[in-house]
Amino acid sequence: MRILFGFVFLVSLNLFVATAVKGQKQLVILKKEKILLRLYPGDEIIFSLKGSKQIHTSYVNNLFDTAVMAHKDIVPFHKIDKVYFTRSSFANVIGTIMVAGGVGYFLVDQFNELVIKGHEASINEDVATTSVIMVAVGLPMMLIKKKSVRVGGKFRMLTVGPNSLFYQRPLEHF
Repeated sequence: MRILFGFVFLVSLNLFVATAVKGQKQLVILKKEKILLRLYPGDEIIFSLKGSKQIHTSYVNNLFDTAVMAHKDIVPFHKIDKVYFTRSSFANVIGTIMVAGGVGYFLVDQFNELVIKGHEASINEDVATTSVIMVAVGLPMMLIKKKSVRVGGKFRMLTVGPNSLFYQRPLEHF
């Protein structure tokens, strides 16, 4: 009986403690309802302040409702002008498809000439022109990525906790 009481006490204590544990806050950058960047305490943050061209590189030490502690400095969200991080866009995806399509179109034409038709290797001017244009237009679209976001307007910084819809729960099992 004593062992059963002790077991029930330990299980109920664990359940009580587990419900009292709160999740870690996260810093998110939103564009409308889409999350562009998610930072946890300990992650690197690169930003510039309003009225200054100097770029600060630090780490997120702590998160508050309207500010972030970067190393030992508390920086309010309204003083941050830009946050630097690389992000891809729809144009990057289209550019990748165009480069792959241009190269693929040329290779399929060469395969068709050599294997299917049995002719010697020759370059069709129309196919080569189309392929070069697709690669020339697609390559810059694929490689040029935005490197910063100006906070304000459509981009917002927000500290989220476990009760927020933007909160991402940590992985429990690998």
